[in-house]
Amino acid sequence: MELLFVCTGNTCRSSMAEALARKILAERPAGSGKMTVSSAGVEAWQDAPASPEALETLAGMGIDLTEHRATRLTAEIAGRAGLILTMTLAQRNYILSVFPQAAGKVFTLSEFTGADGDVPDPVGQPVAVYRRCAERLESLISRALDRLAASPEGFFAQN
Repeated sequence: MELLFVCTGNTCRSSMAEALARKILAERPAGSGKMTVSSAGVEAWQDAPASPEALETLAGMGIDLTEHRATRLTAEIAGRAGLILTMTLAQRNYILSVFPQAAGKVFTLSEFTGADGDVPDPVGQPVAVYRRCAERLESLISRALDRLAASPEGFFAQN
């Protein structure tokens, strides 16, 4: 089971989401180990590092993001994922237009958790904005993982 987070450049939101999801899964009871987590960007510059603000924000949460390198979303990556969670509706719609075979497994993170709105891009903003973004991501990801765990066979078995 692969959970894929997608944003634009894979240096802020989706990279933070991937790291936060791994941390949350590691803190949960056994059984979460069946899930792998990754991230990509629809316009990522391949191998770009996480933004300095994302590094600082997650370091403050006890997460080391220094090894992260951006990955551009490809048909292979999208095809491998069992669930793709985007940060915005525009990203979701873009993925569905470019990779129509992903239909049924692509949602915005907010939509998947029953929340409203996009997760705004903090790029170019101060660290305080990144912290608010990370806090929102952490909350939404916890809810998404709760939803996945609540299904006896899991969401992935349905797709």
